[in-house]
Amino acid sequence: ILLRIFLKKNMETKLLFKKIEKIKSNLEAKISNLEKDKKEIIILCEYALMEIDSSIREVKGLITSHTFDEKAQEIHFFKKIKPSFIALFIYYSKILDWESNKPKVGTKTLKKYYSAKLNSLKSFYHQHLEFFNYYRRNATYLDHLYFVRYRYDLKGKFLVNLHNFDENFTTAQDDVIAHISANDLLEKFLLSAIENPSQIDNSESSSISWTGPKVNLIELIYALHYSKCFNGGNIELSEVIRHTEKSLNITLSGFHKTLGEIKARKKERTKFLQLLNDNLNQLFLDTDE
Repeated sequence: ILLRIFLKKNMETKLLFKKIEKIKSNLEAKISNLEKDKKEIIILCEYALMEIDSSIREVKGLITSHTFDEKAQEIHFFKKIKPSFIALFIYYSKILDWESNKPKVGTKTLKKYYSAKLNSLKSFYHQHLEFFNYYRRNATYLDHLYFVRYRYDLKGKFLVNLHNFDENFTTAQDDVIAHISANDLLEKFLLSAIENPSQIDNSESSSISWTGPKVNLIELIYALHYSKCFNGGNIELSEVIRHTEKSLNITLSGFHKTLGEIKARKKERTKFLQLLNDNLNQLFLDTDE
C-alpha cells in the first residue's frame, strides 16, 4: 500500500512538472512574439512583465498546495525551475528601470551610464560570494538546506525581508539563484549597450524636436489624452508621455506637477490651446482674403 501511495505521489509530481514546463514554454513563446511586435524597449518590458507575473502566479498556485514526496524533486524545482521564472522577472524589471531613467545624452555619456550599471551587478556577487562559488561549482552537499522548504538556517546569510516571503513557495537560496541567472542575462544586455548604445531601443529616432515651452506641450497632451484622441482612450497617460518624449526629442519629467501649475493659473488656464485656436483662425482669415 505504501509503495502504491509513493508511486501515485511520484506520478503526480511528474505531471505537475509537465504542466509547469508547458507554462514556461508558452511564456517564452509570448515573450518572443512581444520582441517581434513591440519596437520600444520600455513597452516591451512592461508587456513581458505582465506575462511573466501571470505565469509565476500560475506556477505558485500549483506548488504551494503540493507536497513533494522526494526531496530530490523539491530541490530540482527550487534550484532549477522556479529561479528560471523569477530570473526573467528580475531581468525585465531591471531593464525597464534602467531605460525609464536613462538620460537623453550623447553616446559617450550613455556608455558611462551603462558601465555604471554593469559595475553595480558586481556588488551582488560580493555579497553572496560563498554561495556563488557553491552554485558555480555545481555543488550539491548543502542542497537539502538551500532548496527545501522550511529549512532556514538563521545563522546563514539571508535577505532581511525573509518573513515577507510565502514559506510554501520559498526556500533559503532559490531567490539568490534567480538573481545570479538574471545578472548573467543583464551582463550581456549591458555589454551590448556599452558597445552600441543606439541599438538598445530599435525604434527609429525622430528628426523633429519640440522647441516651444514644455508647459505648452503638456497642456496639449492632457487635452488630447482626456479627449480620448489616442487609441480611443484605451492607453495610459504615462505611455502617451513616453511616446511624445521619444517622438519630439524632449524630456517631460514632472508632468503631473506641471499640470498643477496650469490649474493654478488665475486666468486663462488653457492659454496655449487658446493661442492655437487664435492662430488657426487667423490663418483662415488670411487665406480668405
